[in-house]
Amino acid sequence: MADEFFIERREDGAYKVLKPAAQRASAVEQTQGAAIGRAQALNPAATIHVERVRNVGPGRDKWRKV
Repeated sequence: MADEFFIERREDGAYKVLKPAAQRASAVEQTQGAAIGRAQALNPAATIHVERVRNVGPGRDKWRKV
């Protein structure tokens, strides 16, 4: 399993759980809290990064650790 997960907001407002360099989401949840919980359930030892700032500059800018 991945040692990291990234939580990103989708266009429809839901949150996706991604492994680094993944093309598809490992999970999709309706709330950020549920997405964090799902990532912790997938791998309790993984570092989870949550998207904090969107569309600043040429891409996503800031992440915070959970």
